Amino acid sequence: MRTITAGFLAFTLMSAAGLPLLARTTNSPRARAQHKLTKADIDRMMTELSNWGRWGKEDQLGAINLITPAKRKQAASLVKEGVSVSLARDVEKEPAADNARPFEHVMNMTGANNPGPFSMDTYSVNYHGYAHTHIDALCHMFYQGKMYNGFPQSEVTQKGGARLSILNLKQGIFTRGILIDAARLKGVAYLEPGTPIYPEDLEAWEKKSGVKVSSGDVVFIRTGRWARRAAVGPWDVGASSAGLHASCARWLKQRDVAIIGSDAASDVVPSGVEGVLLPIHQLVLVALGVHIFDNCDLEALGEEAAKRNRWEFLLTASPLAVSGGTGSPLNPIATF
Repeated sequence: MRTITAGFLAFTLMSAAGLPLLARTTNSPRARAQHKLTKADIDRMMTELSNWGRWGKEDQLGAINLITPAKRKQAASLVKEGVSVSLARDVEKEPAADNARPFEHVMNMTGANNPGPFSMDTYSVNYHGYAHTHIDALCHMFYQGKMYNGFPQSEVTQKGGARLSILNLKQGIFTRGILIDAARLKGVAYLEPGTPIYPEDLEAWEKKSGVKVSSGDVVFIRTGRWARRAAVGPWDVGASSAGLHASCARWLKQRDVAIIGSDAASDVVPSGVEGVLLPIHQLVLVALGVHIFDNCDLEALGEEAAKRNRWEFLLTASPLAVSGGTGSPLNPIATF
């Protein structure tokens, strides 16, 4: 696994002359020590960072509660140009190393075989995994027999999740979105698989972009996964991908982030924590009650944000209203 040295992290901005401007950040001994986490540390963080009971013992929204009416009004005021950018990856219909379960699209009626006035089709998608853009509901993951807010995992049955399902987000998501472009931070087109992103990287981006993450925000982490795929082809993202190190969970709690998202599954893989496969997923979904956007295509967003040197935007998204659903495929939209 590729590691970050104690030297410097490169942040790339474009000067008026089009030349990269680099800034250095210090990787302190204390920070390095915080990167060395064990399963016992993650277990403690499950309690220390917990939002269980914060919004009541029956709460099923989790950190969505942080998206208040005032937050939505603030987000609406971010729209200056009316330019929208999709954060969804075009559906993949062919199998690949990172797409074991392709999107199925069957034409039931076509212009060629139907004498009537309509064409019709059927969609089928097993969306969890590393291929399709989707959001994870809070009933998607369990820890020691429990889900967010202490609800028992036994409430997820063949009928779906009796609690914490995606239906709780039927009213949609409308808040401030922030892009943290980790690849640009390092001065590269994309991070290599297995590259961890640490809290000090997130803070370095805040400092250089001039945008600080605040309560109720949706934070997207661009690793450049799709840029790398275009350059070198697909690979097994579930076995090796750039992403957030487990130590970032505390930072996300401190900032009171409402939702996180990335161009893979947010976690760095391998996790660097022996015995814990996806610590960010575990800590965020179960302890913090934070939903997760997976497999977003952030390439166009990165280009549009860099062109404007504007890293905040209105974020809107509408999951399917599926009773009991553990998540939903969707098309998040950023509007400048």
